[in-house]
Amino acid sequence: MSNLPAIASASRLVVQQQREMLEVFTSFESSNRYVVRAADGQVALYAAESGGGALAFLTRSFLKAKRPFTMHVLRPGGGVALTLRRPWNWFFSELRVDDERGQPLGMIDQRFALFARRFVILGPGGEALAELHGPWFRPWTFRIMRGGQELGKITKQWSGLLKEAFTDADNFGLELGPAMEPQLRTLALAATFLIDFLYFEDSNRR
Repeated sequence: MSNLPAIASASRLVVQQQREMLEVFTSFESSNRYVVRAADGQVALYAAESGGGALAFLTRSFLKAKRPFTMHVLRPGGGVALTLRRPWNWFFSELRVDDERGQPLGMIDQRFALFARRFVILGPGGEALAELHGPWFRPWTFRIMRGGQELGKITKQWSGLLKEAFTDADNFGLELGPAMEPQLRTLALAATFLIDFLYFEDSNRR
C-alpha cells in the first residue's frame, strides 16, 4: 500500500524530465532526472536515476534506452519514497517497485501484443491489478485499463519546438481516476518512467 499522500489524493500529476545543458550540445547521455508536480504546479516528488562512474557512463552512452537502471523517487523534504529497478532483458522489459522500507509494491511487466504496446501492472504477489494499452496509431497515449474500463491515462505532452529539437527531455501527464487505489496510482507513476525510457529516450537521437 502506498503511503504517498501526493499520489493518493491527486487526480492529475505532471512528470517533467530535467536535462543538463551538456546534453543539448552533445550526444552524451546523462542520468535521467524528473520533477513530479501536482495539478497546481507544486512539487510532489523528485526522481533520479542512480549510478555514476565510467561503467554507468558507458552503459548510458551505448545501451541508451535498453540499459538497466535503478531510480529513486524522493520526497520534496528529503528521503526515498520508492525505489525502481529495471533489470537487463533482451526483449520485454520489467520494472520492480519497492517502498521506502525496501518491501515490494509490485511490478510493471511488458507483454507481447500485435499492433499495440501492452504492459501488465502486478501487485507484490504477482496478481494483476491493471493493464496499460498503447495503440500504435496513438503513440503518445497509454490507457490504464481494468476489466475493459479506463481508470486513468499516461500521455506524453509536446514540450515546445526548441526543447524537442535539441534534447530528448519529455513531459508526461498522468491522469488518476477515482477508481484507482493508492497502490495502483503509485505503480502507474512508476510505469510513466519506464514508458519514457522505452519509447521516448532515443526518439530525438535517431
